[in-house]
Amino acid sequence: MNYETLVRVMRRLALEAGDKIMEIYESDDFEVKSKSDASPVTEADEAADALISAGLRENFPDTALVTEEQADSHTQDAMTFLIVDPLDGTKEFVQRRGDFTVNIAYVEDGVPTRGVVYAPAKGRMFYTTATGSSVEETGPFDKDNVGETTPMKVSDADNSALMVVASKSHRDQATDDYINKYEVSDSKSAGSSLKFCLVATGEADLYPRLGRTMEWDTAAGHAVLNGAGGRVVRFDDHSPLAYGKPEFANPFFIAYAPGVELKEG
Repeated sequence: MNYETLVRVMRRLALEAGDKIMEIYESDDFEVKSKSDASPVTEADEAADALISAGLRENFPDTALVTEEQADSHTQDAMTFLIVDPLDGTKEFVQRRGDFTVNIAYVEDGVPTRGVVYAPAKGRMFYTTATGSSVEETGPFDKDNVGETTPMKVSDADNSALMVVASKSHRDQATDDYINKYEVSDSKSAGSSLKFCLVATGEADLYPRLGRTMEWDTAAGHAVLNGAGGRVVRFDDHSPLAYGKPEFANPFFIAYAPGVELKEG
């Protein structure tokens, strides 16, 4: 894989999808449908998926592509693939809360090595460079010219005063019970894959997820966190979270800065 080309294409497609999503987000009304698992899907999900999928297939025709909105892609058996969640945080989108993201990632031998997370309503964009390090780009988000970027690095965590981020829509008692095992100075909630990015920028030290997620929900954020020096491990045994699992389903996991002294579940 040519990483220079990969990063350039993923960044441009994320920006183009973001434009399409915001067009629908800012309209007076949009249709919300329910998928077979009762989760919501909007025309923004579908339009962004069509745009990103076409762009990736055109540029990387020999690489497997997994995307949330195309169920037939979920039966593939692959360890190296492109993976897309065109609109992560559909509930945030529907409720016009802004915490939704475009996610595109490249997984190699089960490890997310390159990714882009773009939050168009918040004007924040995080991605891995061709060398694998992570940056946050600040506008104006020109499609062909990269703007000013800031290198991302995880915090030097203080275990007596940790910053924790948790899900806005899926926080439950089990999550709170686990967080209470730590000495926490502050806790914040965020939607979608932004939680990984907050750990990657050092704005949070720890993000535990005790709930169902799929690989397309996490791969791009995981890649960004990896490139900033962070880690993502399984909740049960603290082994690295791997990709290419059956039906691309994730176990519970913990994303964190390496200075955090992890507690058992």
